[in-house]
Amino acid sequence: AMVEHGGLDITCLNRNCHNSAAPTLGKEKKIFRNFKTSFTNDYPQKNAEIISGQYGVNLLLVGVSLMFSLSHRGSSVKEEHLLSFLITLMVLQLMWMLWYVIRKDSQNSPVLEKDVQAGTSWLRGGLTLLALISLIMDAFRIGHFVGYKACLSAAVGVYPVIHAVHTISQVHFLWFHIKDVIKTSETFERFGVIHAVFTNLLLWCNGVMSEAEHFLNEHKRRLSSLGYVNGTLDKDDDPQCNCTTNACSTFSNTLYYLFPFNIEYHIFVSVMLFVMWKNIGRTIDYQRNHKGVIRTTDLVIGPILGLIAFASTIAVLVIYIMHIEDSVETRELAIAMFYWYGIVMLIFMCAAGSIGLLIFRSDNLPLDYSKNPSRKLDTDLLFGSSIGSWLISWCSIIAVISAESFPKYRWTNFTYSLLVILEKYIQNLFIIESLYRKQSVSEKDQTETRAEVLSVTGSSNLSLAPPYNGIINRAFEDQDKVCASLENDQEGNRQVYSYPRRLPEVSISAPKRRSAKLNKRRKALKNIAVFLFLCNISLWILPAFGCRPQYDNGLEEETFGVTTWTTILNFAMPMSLFYRMHSVASLFEVLRKV
Repeated sequence: AMVEHGGLDITCLNRNCHNSAAPTLGKEKKIFRNFKTSFTNDYPQKNAEIISGQYGVNLLLVGVSLMFSLSHRGSSVKEEHLLSFLITLMVLQLMWMLWYVIRKDSQNSPVLEKDVQAGTSWLRGGLTLLALISLIMDAFRIGHFVGYKACLSAAVGVYPVIHAVHTISQVHFLWFHIKDVIKTSETFERFGVIHAVFTNLLLWCNGVMSEAEHFLNEHKRRLSSLGYVNGTLDKDDDPQCNCTTNACSTFSNTLYYLFPFNIEYHIFVSVMLFVMWKNIGRTIDYQRNHKGVIRTTDLVIGPILGLIAFASTIAVLVIYIMHIEDSVETRELAIAMFYWYGIVMLIFMCAAGSIGLLIFRSDNLPLDYSKNPSRKLDTDLLFGSSIGSWLISWCSIIAVISAESFPKYRWTNFTYSLLVILEKYIQNLFIIESLYRKQSVSEKDQTETRAEVLSVTGSSNLSLAPPYNGIINRAFEDQDKVCASLENDQEGNRQVYSYPRRLPEVSISAPKRRSAKLNKRRKALKNIAVFLFLCNISLWILPAFGCRPQYDNGLEEETFGVTTWTTILNFAMPMSLFYRMHSVASLFEVLRKV
């Protein structure tokens, strides 16, 4: 009996254990099933992102490898090989864009979702202007090829033609399809969009390499004219035949002044296409397209100071280019002039950005952390492109401290480099906080709200007594007397139920004071944005058109060596130029938003 009792107890105990474990096992199976379903549903999208991203990166590396091989004079890789590769990439992108447009037009589905914050109209307008300048550059390239066609490869002549067709088609695509959120054939479309992204990046790299080679040859020529370089210099890749037209030299010399616009065009297009790639398969929340109105009456101090800075920039550029090839003393004065100009400019920019940050601190408005790929990419690019200028500045600081020579511009170079670092710190904070700041109540909304308050609280005939219109009993024989009596009753009760005709002054003047304070802050922020906008354009113009004292002052070359310092500049200078142009675009968005 004891055994049976014990066995019975064990059986019951095991049964109880089994019953208690059953819900746990079922719950674990349910969790695993949900995880498996979630993983398999998300896997194709994540897999397509990774594979297409790797395809684009390897495409970029192939092109960059070809460009590096061209830098070696004895390499078997020639310019026509690189151009043929770029032509193939552009043709593939043209085929994809044509297929995308035809497929979209043939679909009978409703209107696609659109990201209203991707590719604003003013940004597309700016890219259209850059594209027009790129088309002019293609025309000059065709003219240059016609003059030297006897000794140039056919790829040199085909490249500008395909590039012109590619530019026109791409601008059309940006205007009418860049906001699309693709939800069909996502995997294939990811490859098409990422191919377009890295095709433009390779075209940007090709322009950067050509421009860097041109500046390096110009730098060597200046050193040779001053007697710093002995021996033969590397010659430009001029065709080994005579030109059949009279405009060949004009075409070749003008090309290098158009390169900066073509370079900025391709990098901005790649950024916009990358946003489109990130939007593939994305569920768009409700977006309100805020169209800011820029009132010129509010802009006084900012444009005046900005135009003064712009005019000073043009003067510095002309003087620098004219005197950098003169005697050693004149050369040092030109370099010192550039650094003094930069110091004054950067001090004003730091002060303007600091004032803007103080105004933001006094507003106490919350930040907007909603998902926005365009804004996040703008922030990442703003920070990432700052690295180029910071690298050059820190190298210059180390060179100034450790240099054994004592030119006139030694410590002005040191001060200028420190201010470049500080200015980017402050400007990045100002732009990022402006982009992430929530919209405050507009003047129009405040005006409407104030009008509603005045219409309610300032009314002289507002009464809590019920109206008598429509409640007259038509059974009365003398309705006029009834109406008169009701009207007299209301006149008597008005003193009891109605609000006073004259309101306290606080209820009316408080919104006015808040609105006036808000208007002052907005005017200040708009003037700051315009001033920084023009200053960044000025600081882009100088290095883009040949004013690069980093090549000419000699301090960095003395510390790091010619080869190392040239490599640093070839890497960092394009990033610095992109930072200034990207800041221009971001500050224009800030100007529309504040």
